[in-house]
Amino acid sequence: MTADSITTLPHVSAPEAAEFQADVIAGLSSNPRTIPCKYFYDAEGAVLFQKICELPEYYVTRTEIDILDRNRTDIASELGPDVQLIGLGTGAGTKTRILIEALDNPAVYVPVDISEQQLRESTALFRKIFPNLEILPVCADYLQPVVLPRPSRKPARNIVYFPGSTIGNFEPDEAAEFLRRVANVCRGGGGLLIGVDLKKDRRVLEAAYNDRAGVTAQFNLNLLRRINRELGADFDLDRWSHRAIYNSDAGRIEMHLVSETDQFVHLNQHKFHFSREEKIITEFSYKYAPDEFARLAAKAGFHFVRMWTDAAALFGVFYFTS
Repeated sequence: MTADSITTLPHVSAPEAAEFQADVIAGLSSNPRTIPCKYFYDAEGAVLFQKICELPEYYVTRTEIDILDRNRTDIASELGPDVQLIGLGTGAGTKTRILIEALDNPAVYVPVDISEQQLRESTALFRKIFPNLEILPVCADYLQPVVLPRPSRKPARNIVYFPGSTIGNFEPDEAAEFLRRVANVCRGGGGLLIGVDLKKDRRVLEAAYNDRAGVTAQFNLNLLRRINRELGADFDLDRWSHRAIYNSDAGRIEMHLVSETDQFVHLNQHKFHFSREEKIITEFSYKYAPDEFARLAAKAGFHFVRMWTDAAALFGVFYFTS
């Protein structure tokens, strides 16, 4: 399979404009109003998120990378040889590269990502770095059922790799259902390697999502810019602001776009009224204590093996078997 065939697989596709429009209209018509966070990642959103990952306040990415780097031998030993590594939303692949370098003779790498551009770029890079590794990219929304391509060499087991604490974007019940679907992919002796942001001091969390440089605010507001450009809405970005707070009772960061004035927004035949200070929810990011997440995964049929973390216990990389 060549890089040019990324989007020609008959069983997958990136979300279409009609789906995007339907999701936005449904979300803005709901109470509370929402926009699904999966739509953050157009080309500009992907660039902004890479900038977020480099911010001093945003500990998540560098901490996860450090955990993987320091424990790569242990992690590879747990995963075993000849695996099919299925990466969900692995983006540019910085963390995945560390993992693949440590693995014993992996059979195939299957990156699944919603961003076609990022998938093309990371696949081209990985084929240069790992010329002897079969790489079968799939451009798809991994929240929907995805038929995986068949590798040339039969792997010993399936390992699903889900980095970046993205599991925190699910409501707990949705997370359990998602993990049940992942467990089906891992059945027959497979496993799940997953990044999880751990519960910690409110000040650390809120600083990570309200950076001083305002990059996270640009990332959040870019969602409205994308809706204007692709769907023809008329959001006035100067009348909206970014806000993120930690809800300690729910154990989650709540990211909002806040209306600065009383205003109307039009999208096709739809007219939405927003009062001053009214919010659109763009992302929830749940944080877990280690035992909480182990119990959640157990509900999906996973067996906890071990967790690797940093000295400050900011982040955990968990390994489960099915």
